[in-house]
Amino acid sequence: MIIELFWQRSENAVTAAADKYSKYCHAISYNILNNNEDAEECVNDTYLKAWNAIPPARPDNLAVFLGTITRRLSLNRYKKNHAVKYGRGQTAIALTELEEVIPDAATSLDENMNAEIVTSVINRFLAKLPKKQRTVFVRRYWHICSIEEIADDYSLSAENVKQILFRARKKLRLILEKEGILV
Repeated sequence: MIIELFWQRSENAVTAAADKYSKYCHAISYNILNNNEDAEECVNDTYLKAWNAIPPARPDNLAVFLGTITRRLSLNRYKKNHAVKYGRGQTAIALTELEEVIPDAATSLDENMNAEIVTSVINRFLAKLPKKQRTVFVRRYWHICSIEEIADDYSLSAENVKQILFRARKKLRLILEKEGILV
């Protein structure tokens, strides 16, 4: 229904999207930026980007579409705010962990010519993981949740979460090497 409002170019589209998805988008942005003002700006920018993208885009899942936009905007803001390599927040730690697997993970895959190929490989990798491992991986590297938060949410020890993430990164690296993406 909200997507139809965007397609009709109704001014109510942004209001409806904000009413339904602002908490979700804010949580994504805040986990990356750890700053309410910056997170609010990114969420507001999300709706402008969505307005400009729909149409021609017709997302199957508006929550995922808006979450992806919010995440990209927030990571870009994070990089801008931390022009010196990285700080010590969860975003920096998670990006550093991924650098073991995807060199220069801090740069946006959108800027990489092989973004679609890498995305496809990662999606296939995630689809093959057992549910617990997949959700832990996504919570850490998509939602930028802390190890402790993930451990609490899934009744795991922090060491168990670290082990799950380590093994998943190792598997992903092997797959990326096998696909010729990493040498």
